[in-house]
Amino acid sequence: MKKIEAIIRKTKFQDVKEALLDVGIEWFSYCDVRGIGKSRQDRVYRGVMYGTDIIERLMLTIVVRNINVDKTVQAILNAAQTGEVGDGRIFVSPIDDSYRIRTGEKGDISLYNPDQEEIAKTVATKEEAVKETAKSTVTTK
Repeated sequence: MKKIEAIIRKTKFQDVKEALLDVGIEWFSYCDVRGIGKSRQDRVYRGVMYGTDIIERLMLTIVVRNINVDKTVQAILNAAQTGEVGDGRIFVSPIDDSYRIRTGEKGDISLYNPDQEEIAKTVATKEEAVKETAKSTVTTK
């Protein structure tokens, strides 16, 4: 198991949330954070000088099974990236154990619903079979 912490722009939150849902990550927490970045300059807004050294961002915290680490990180990278300074950071660290409080389940099983995963696998298998059938039909003609 791994904990993924991503610090992202507030304006990219919706995009990141949708990208995570698209890859099957259905639960994560987030909070407002402030940090100090490399870029430091003063800006004037309505006649008042503001420093830009304190940056407001969101931090997402996601604990995933090892098989989901790469797709989770890629989803965040693709959705949060603008190509400009200040896009954020992603940190991945190991998690020793996890418990589901309601049931007492321990380990990987506490991070997902096996029934939903089985349904998702069945749907994916059926979609693959349809694609293969379509390919073989096109190939034989």
